[in-house]
Amino acid sequence: MLARTGLDAQEALVCTMVLVAAADGAITDREIGVMSGLVQTLPAFQDFSSERLDVATDAAVGLLEEDDGLAHAGSMIRDALEPRLRETAYALACDVVAAERPPSQPVLRMLELVAGELRLDPLVAAAIERATKARHQLISKPA
Repeated sequence: MLARTGLDAQEALVCTMVLVAAADGAITDREIGVMSGLVQTLPAFQDFSSERLDVATDAAVGLLEEDDGLAHAGSMIRDALEPRLRETAYALACDVVAAERPPSQPVLRMLELVAGELRLDPLVAAAIERATKARHQLISKPA
């Protein structure tokens, strides 16, 4: 799927999630669960099957193993997404990062790289990050 010269918008959204999930060397079951849940529930993935998610995820991981795969993935994602969907891609990436507590430094660096590749306004990126943090707060249990 990703061996083509381009991605469709849904594939680009999946590729963005895979970039941040794979940044620390492994995609965890929790990250896979988050990605699967997002694909199953969000309107952007209407008519996108879980089988297609598996294929797109495997292909994105393969792309990252290529020479200059990260730069290639970044340009393919940006080219596939109109500006409003670039914000969606970043929000999805933030949700995947929130699956791991605390996120590792490689994952946080990848998230920063993704924001740059998507050419997001820093204030927009910060707002998306803050909204993600608000949605993923833990509730403390009384002692």
